Amino acid sequence: MSTLKMKEKIRTTVSHGYHVEPFSTSREQPQEDQRDKRSHHCPHCEEIFPFLSKLKIHLKIHTGEKPYSCSDCGKCFKTSTHLKVHQKTHTGEKPYYCSDCGKRFKTSTQLKVHQKTHTGEKPYYCSDCGTSFSNLGTLKTHQRIHTGEKPYSCSDCGASFSNLGTLKTHQRIHTGDKPYVCSDCGKCFKTSTELKVHRRTHTGEKPYYCSDCGTSFSQLSHLNSHERIHTGEKPYSCSDCVKYFKTSNELKVHQRTHTGEKPYVCSDCGKCFKTSTELKVNRRTHTGEKPYYCSDCGTSFSQLSHLNSHELIHTGEKPYSCSDCVKYFKTSNELKVHQRTHTGEKPFFCPDCGTSFSQLSNLNSHELHQRTHTGEKPYSCSYCGKCLKTSNELKVHQRTHTGEKPYVCSDCGKCFTTSTHLKVHQRTHTGERPYYCSDSGKCFKTSNELKVHQRTHTGEKPFFCPDCVKCFKTSTHLKVHQRTHTGERPYSCSDCVKYFKTSTDLKVHQRTHTGEKPYSCSDCGVSFSRLDTLKRHQHIHEGEKPYSCSACVKCFKTATELKVHQRTHT
Repeated sequence: MSTLKMKEKIRTTVSHGYHVEPFSTSREQPQEDQRDKRSHHCPHCEEIFPFLSKLKIHLKIHTGEKPYSCSDCGKCFKTSTHLKVHQKTHTGEKPYYCSDCGKRFKTSTQLKVHQKTHTGEKPYYCSDCGTSFSNLGTLKTHQRIHTGEKPYSCSDCGASFSNLGTLKTHQRIHTGDKPYVCSDCGKCFKTSTELKVHRRTHTGEKPYYCSDCGTSFSQLSHLNSHERIHTGEKPYSCSDCVKYFKTSNELKVHQRTHTGEKPYVCSDCGKCFKTSTELKVNRRTHTGEKPYYCSDCGTSFSQLSHLNSHELIHTGEKPYSCSDCVKYFKTSNELKVHQRTHTGEKPFFCPDCGTSFSQLSNLNSHELHQRTHTGEKPYSCSYCGKCLKTSNELKVHQRTHTGEKPYVCSDCGKCFTTSTHLKVHQRTHTGERPYYCSDSGKCFKTSNELKVHQRTHTGEKPFFCPDCVKCFKTSTHLKVHQRTHTGERPYSCSDCVKYFKTSTDLKVHQRTHTGEKPYSCSDCGVSFSRLDTLKRHQHIHEGEKPYSCSACVKCFKTATELKVHQRTHT
């Protein structure tokens, strides 16, 4: 029926009054009240009203007519009373006062409903399940659970709802409307409940307590999930693999491992994620945000779990024990990885060759190794264009541009770009040298130092110069050597603008400006700016002449003296 026809029908209805004669079930039943005799019947939904004015107001539900508009915000209302109540949101007026707790309300109805929280009165009962309610509206909404009625439908997507409030909240998904604003941080929310829960992040309020362990929570749903730790209850089961979960959300996330669904997409890098939390964590790799701080050393982290693991460094706590060998671990993940040494489980597979690994890091190392053969370097630096084999290598490399050194030594305050560098450095304080050479008995701080040292025994020089075919024990020595061909001198002195091939050469040079002489002779106290100069000097005291002439077998204390002497033969 068109709106025009409906309005015409309503006008006819109202003008005739639609007087309904009461229906009597017994001859002896007394005559109905005069008010009931003059009941007014709505032709659209069969509701009956004792007064014509009430019917007129009701009919506006069907026509959608809202003739009363608010001069402050433009909202329209069906009745002047509704407008009057609404205007109190602008004026802040709350004239109705609760004598028990002092709360104020905009309407007498709101006050009346509120007072039942003090009296405990719940006069409205559900005939299906016996649940009682303090107001009729709540009972009506509840009864739709039994009837399945969902009279409110969304005009955008067709979804149906049992109450108008839920529909209104749902419609904000389509409009993007977030009318509830946090006064502390400015964040906006779709519902007042979401805002209320959010505010607890500022106030620290956690009103829900676990009766078993006393832990408190900011949300009731969090408490309910937590209590299942004590009861062991896992009511949600996966139909694909029969795994059980404590919450429906955990089940939903798990099911994506079967479907492969990753609905959350990063707008910066295009990566997809199974959960909004994973997406949030990923975004921090782009923004550099690290919101979690260690109260002991000030180190910041992008994930709370990383902070929790880090804090165990300070406490020394290892709360996770292996039931097979009684070893202890700082994190549940470390324990999980360790337990695979007992079970033999290797859940990570290489898609190219089928090799399986017990740790994801081992699979990544394997894939990295494959790139040494293929030459693939898929990660490029946005600062200098350099290409790297792994995202972690890129991350570490970018710190050479940003100057970021997030790892701090608690003993001396020195900062490092990687946790490995910090770990190696800390051995200068502890004196730890865990790597042992079986040939000479010497000990070293790092496995790399041991590896390089062992080449003095094997004579191995695996690094070749492509220009002159010279061989070197380390890649660093090769790199420095190649600068003799390229002429590259990347290290410059800030005092005199001289350039040097190595950072060590620059350091030694800078001592000519500072006058620093860190190497002292233990025999006579003379100090030197270079170690090799001290060693040559010490030959004076020792009488040692290690440099011999091949022509006449004369010996000299320094290579320079030998060189001068050799000119007498030429």
